[in-house]
Amino acid sequence: MRRARASSVIVAVLLLAACGRPGPPLPPERVSPHPPGDLTGVVVGRAVELGWDIPSRRVDNVRLRDLLAIHVFRVEDDATGEPKPALVTKGRVAGYAEVATLRMADPAPAVLAGGRMIFVDRAALTPGRRYTYVVLAEDARGHFSRPSERLTLTLIAPPAAPGPVRATAGEREVRLVWQAPSRLQDGEAVTEPLAYEVLRRTAPDAPLGVVAKTQPGVTTFVDREVDNERPYAYAVRAIRSAQGTVARGDASESVTAMPVDMTPPRAPTELVAIPSQGAVRLAWIGPPDTDVGRYVVYRGLEGGAMERAGSVAAPATTFTDRDVPAGRWRYAVSAQDASSRANESPRSAEVTVTVP
Repeated sequence: MRRARASSVIVAVLLLAACGRPGPPLPPERVSPHPPGDLTGVVVGRAVELGWDIPSRRVDNVRLRDLLAIHVFRVEDDATGEPKPALVTKGRVAGYAEVATLRMADPAPAVLAGGRMIFVDRAALTPGRRYTYVVLAEDARGHFSRPSERLTLTLIAPPAAPGPVRATAGEREVRLVWQAPSRLQDGEAVTEPLAYEVLRRTAPDAPLGVVAKTQPGVTTFVDREVDNERPYAYAVRAIRSAQGTVARGDASESVTAMPVDMTPPRAPTELVAIPSQGAVRLAWIGPPDTDVGRYVVYRGLEGGAMERAGSVAAPATTFTDRDVPAGRWRYAVSAQDASSRANESPRSAEVTVTVP
């Protein structure tokens, strides 16, 4: 019995000691930030514009709250064989040169756009050479992520800007057509079909943003994501794809177009005319169109041509024609919309009255 009690006491003491003892620390690779994701690159001029997603979690899926910096590494070669693998040791990538350390508190010259960082590498790049990039994330405790997926591209020449862009506005649409550039920025001739990015500005102080990309060789675009009576500015830039690389040219001169309402309202109905001495009072039912701005009243002698007698702003649907000479008169009414074109409907059915 005494031995059993002693054994129980020993077990209880061991359990209590175990409960108060901290567990083993997590290995560094579990608490390191996730690597930046979706690394992309495009040649612009004689530079490379890189973009990547900022990591928001650690490898163990805990939220990353102390991201300190992003490190950009690059290696250059003559495009023979496979690109150099990215092996990380103590925050360095073996055989790669670090071209930028971008602090999250002040990422300039990089730009943060939502959860994505954009950085333009302009450092000693040579046309025709191949460049491979990786990026690493570092937290405030000195933990480095694994390298991102490698991005490999060749510094090819982008195309020149497209020729003049012509914009033709229609109803809820703008049709664009432009001239394909015949030269690259280095003066060489364009030898392959180019794709194009269509840029649009929706307000005078708004930036141009990409709204569409054409298939290679297509030099027209119809923008139907627009509203009538609102001006839009457009520009176009050419995109070249060669040697596994995308190169983006400069934008064309911008042009402005304003879609316009070209559809007239429906005609008014049930026109009634009540004559009196020297006057005729008219009333009608307006069409259900929501953009009617004005009604136009027409008058003519029986057997003669109809002429405009006056108008009234909607939503009023009555009009008194005064100083009408005695005789037999015909009347009709049309609806005009409130657009810049003031589209006019067909006239209503005529009514005839005799003014004493």
